[in-house]
Amino acid sequence: MKGPFILAIDQGTSSTKTVIFNAVGVAVARGVEPLHTQYLDGGSVEQDPEGIYQNVLLSVGKCLADFKSKGGIVSEIKACGISNQRETFVLWDESGKPLCPAVVWQCKRSVAICERLKTSGLEMEIKEKTGLLVDPYFSGSKVIWLNENNGAVKSAVSAGNALFGTVDTWLLYKLTNGESYLTDHTNASRTLFFNLETLGWDKELLIKFGLNYLQLPDIQASSSYFGSTDFNGLLQAKIDLTAMIGDSHAAAFGEGCFAPGIAKATLGTGSSILMNIGKEPKSSRNGMVTTIGWSTGEHVEYALEGVIVTCGATILWLKNNLGMFADLADTQEMANAVRDNNGVYLVPAFSGLGAPHWDMSRKASITGLTFDCNKNHIVRAALESIPYQIKDVIMAMESDTGILLQELKIDGGLTANTFVVQFLADLLEKPVVNLGFPEVSALGAAYLAGLQAGVYESIALLKNLNTNHSKVSPSLDNAIARKGYAGWQEAIG
Repeated sequence: MKGPFILAIDQGTSSTKTVIFNAVGVAVARGVEPLHTQYLDGGSVEQDPEGIYQNVLLSVGKCLADFKSKGGIVSEIKACGISNQRETFVLWDESGKPLCPAVVWQCKRSVAICERLKTSGLEMEIKEKTGLLVDPYFSGSKVIWLNENNGAVKSAVSAGNALFGTVDTWLLYKLTNGESYLTDHTNASRTLFFNLETLGWDKELLIKFGLNYLQLPDIQASSSYFGSTDFNGLLQAKIDLTAMIGDSHAAAFGEGCFAPGIAKATLGTGSSILMNIGKEPKSSRNGMVTTIGWSTGEHVEYALEGVIVTCGATILWLKNNLGMFADLADTQEMANAVRDNNGVYLVPAFSGLGAPHWDMSRKASITGLTFDCNKNHIVRAALESIPYQIKDVIMAMESDTGILLQELKIDGGLTANTFVVQFLADLLEKPVVNLGFPEVSALGAAYLAGLQAGVYESIALLKNLNTNHSKVSPSLDNAIARKGYAGWQEAIG
């Protein structure tokens, strides 16, 4: 193997994946380590901060072992990039000791806090300044909850001895032995503390949240120098950490969402849809959040994001709870076994509806069943619900910005389902591109790290890497998709 190489860490909710890429963006070594999450009563979801750090070290160790077994020379690894589960955060004191468990993005403990913020009249100010909705999904409301309900946190915050950081910041702090306390624009933009216009922490909001003495990291570009590390002795010499970015943003960058109108959708348990909207933030009137897409040097790209609560989870429910098929791969054949959905619609509001509807009290439903329906129609309706929800989000984004979708990039497990991908292309009437690469967040982090480290010359060069993707074009006749979507809009009401 010939260098130089970039090491990329994708620290996710359920595991940490470490991948080493070469100078043309090809993965040459991998290491994966599962991560434990605690799901507690009352909707609380937590992880062990020290466990997250050790999990990363184990993953990096596995990747380096794989790299060396293939003849890789460790000294040719020039830099490291980190992508991370975004809204999950850690609070720790100035000695580096966590004040409480890490609070995971899925945690719902702050529902009442969010209701209070709304009734206090802060909702519009928060949205205008941060681009975000007042929702437990984002970090800020859960920090408020801890400050009001956890004695150790409250004491540390009031004494100015509480350091806040999303997972990127926590890892950076640990990897540099406390020398670097930084974050990037994308992670900062998920906290409810960050002002999209000033690109800094909003002191007025922090005061209103009762968090004016909370310590916050300095913010810089996703692609920039953050510090150096030897990964607690795993490397003989330190390498530079030259990128940090939230995982969905990293995926968008890895997939090439470099220009306005290019979007990515992750087809996983749920779905995160990000569309590049250019160099100026644009507010949404249709349930989207405005966020930072990525940043390099002085250049900042903004994005709109729509979060769909349930996508692949619907298909798992049909399998595990109703026993409609033995293997997820069977669903493709079942959907194609019938000409259309026969008027059957599955609205997958198992945990409410996300963007653009944001009806969290709604329940899931199956409508339109008649005696001439069979389980193939229900499976097809479930699969169709995924493109329908993505279409809802894309239409809202186009309405908000006046920027039309040019192309949709997709990643995630459901991209293997050709029925879903073709139906999505037909429905959007735009090309759908599948990179076919499972570690796309790591790839985005590697690209950004490599840009700063000089391994990748420019974004223009990145456009020519990883071109071995599949593109699905819309069918010439998309009448079934259009008719299906009209029925979906009635079903969603």
